[in-house]
Amino acid sequence: MVNSMNIKTLEDLFIHALSDVYSAEKQITKALPKMARAATDPQLAESFKEHLEQTHGQIERLDKLVEVTEGVKIKRMKCMAMEGLVEEGQEIIDSVEKGPVCDAGLIGAAQKVEHYEIATYGTLSALAGLLGYTEAKSLLEATLQEEKETDIKLSKLATAKVNTKASKK
Repeated sequence: MVNSMNIKTLEDLFIHALSDVYSAEKQITKALPKMARAATDPQLAESFKEHLEQTHGQIERLDKLVEVTEGVKIKRMKCMAMEGLVEEGQEIIDSVEKGPVCDAGLIGAAQKVEHYEIATYGTLSALAGLLGYTEAKSLLEATLQEEKETDIKLSKLATAKVNTKASKK
């Protein structure tokens, strides 16, 4: 599916970015269970499961944003960036033997996703502010905060445990 962009206004840009991140979140709900199954570190597997629950909540938050923001509708499109990031994670699952090295790779893949989401939600929040979408901005900020917290959790898990185990392989 090709994403055709007919963006003329800041609101068009906001709707495009919102539609893109909606697709991204949907793709993540399919990738996280696979990552949880591939992880051998119990804390990492649990972290992926927790993030899956959180992602469902973030999708609900996006649905609420559309409900409360007049004139904003999500368009059907595919987030090509997330498709690539998900493919990278799948490549690790397919080509790295299960164990600490794979776990370290999965954390790296998950953090790429988090950084993409942090950038996207930061942009959306700024645009919502400029457009006067107060409630949308606060919903986007809540998700932005969750993404930042997930990134920090993954970093701590990597540095406190997983990467050290992987270095001893």
